[in-house]
Amino acid sequence: PPQLPRWKRSRRELLQCLERFLQALVTGEPLSVPPAAGQPGWERFLACCRGQGLLAPQEWHGRPETPAATAGPLYLILDDNFYYQSMRYEVYQLARKYSLSFCQLFLDCPLECCLQRNRLRSHPLPDQTICLMARKIEMPDLKKNAWEQNSLILKSFDCTLEDEYQIISLLATALENPVKQNEENLEQKEADRAICAASTVHQADQICRRIISQAMKDAKDKNILPSEMKSLAEELNKLKAEFLEDLRQGNNLKNQTCSGTSSFQHEATNVVNKYIFK
Repeated sequence: PPQLPRWKRSRRELLQCLERFLQALVTGEPLSVPPAAGQPGWERFLACCRGQGLLAPQEWHGRPETPAATAGPLYLILDDNFYYQSMRYEVYQLARKYSLSFCQLFLDCPLECCLQRNRLRSHPLPDQTICLMARKIEMPDLKKNAWEQNSLILKSFDCTLEDEYQIISLLATALENPVKQNEENLEQKEADRAICAASTVHQADQICRRIISQAMKDAKDKNILPSEMKSLAEELNKLKAEFLEDLRQGNNLKNQTCSGTSSFQHEATNVVNKYIFK
């Protein structure tokens, strides 16, 4: 397979390490390094667990480590941007696999506030990185995603006492309602539908690109002026964007693809003819 970007490999390794910890927690067996995880990443993960008191003290060096016994509930907090829902869904899948509780705390922070806070960090990120994140981030969608029902969205200005009560209530609710493995079917169907929709839109996008490319070639053959070629390209791309957005909102994507792209081709031809027969 193609080599994954470094940040994706790191996220994948961390999830694998987390799963090994969950396996040991549920079964009581010693932790074992995931086959696909790098040794440095595994060592950093273990060091973090030791620092949090999550591992039992070793009686002698080299003895396999096991999760420490806890007197009360154990909460594992994954502090990350998780800006795509798909990233958070991977964690939910782990909770479902081991019948554990799952919840999300989403901090809704205005872009300007994020930029100001970032500039105060010891190692600030470039402003454009923060702006890009703000455009990409996907809030929990409680209506669309049943698996995101246990979510709390807070305005990220100042933490109030009421906010603390809501967080405690969220954790308590999650703890009382662990994810059941038999919920797999509904959640998997939702995930499969999302993948199918994205694939259909992607295919339509490729077809539209070919239609636009041919339309531009036809226009060039008719000796349309360069300045008008630019306007034509902008108009065709706008038409494509509107068409794909309509397709994303459609309920029956599979049936819309063929008829829809035919309709797009017809509209694209009309646009080109408008320039040719001026």
